[in-house]
Amino acid sequence: MGDVQRQRPYVPARTLDTEFPLIDSDPHFRRVLRYARREDYAVAAATAAAGPSLMLVWERFAPSYVGKGGFAPIMRLTGAIGITAGFLQFYNRSIFRFYGFSENQREREMDMREMVDKVKRNEPLYGKSTLSPYMQGVASRNSRYAGVWLHIIPWFNFVNHEQHGVDTAKYYQQAERELEAERAKAL
Repeated sequence: MGDVQRQRPYVPARTLDTEFPLIDSDPHFRRVLRYARREDYAVAAATAAAGPSLMLVWERFAPSYVGKGGFAPIMRLTGAIGITAGFLQFYNRSIFRFYGFSENQREREMDMREMVDKVKRNEPLYGKSTLSPYMQGVASRNSRYAGVWLHIIPWFNFVNHEQHGVDTAKYYQQAERELEAERAKAL
């Protein structure tokens, strides 16, 4: 009885009906940052600057009369909150494209290129992990579609695992087609 290994059930990623195709239901933190667009940086900068700018405008039109010593800590706090809000807005815009909530043609092409290159180099698609398969599953279930609730609790995926809610066969098929084309070209 003690030697029997119990098989834990696999919990597949839920697929949502979205206007654009799903790229990854649980992208790694670094991948979300790498796939960000220039517009994401602009929106993040505008969001980060909005709070301190508004505080300066308010101080100009309705002075608080606290002096320089009282206004500086408020500006630092507002700046920190603004930078945090800017980063969360930046991350949210990028991760929503992974989920297929917004237009993601550029990201799909980047994803296909990245994964096909990994297949050609015989590397794991989603990186190597030191965690057991069970713990990888736990991490995946905890952070899958976490970007939807980013405004409630910031929760990011820092774990490499194989549970991303997409059929990886498309990467291998594309790599096979490219390798065949390269062989035919070489002949």
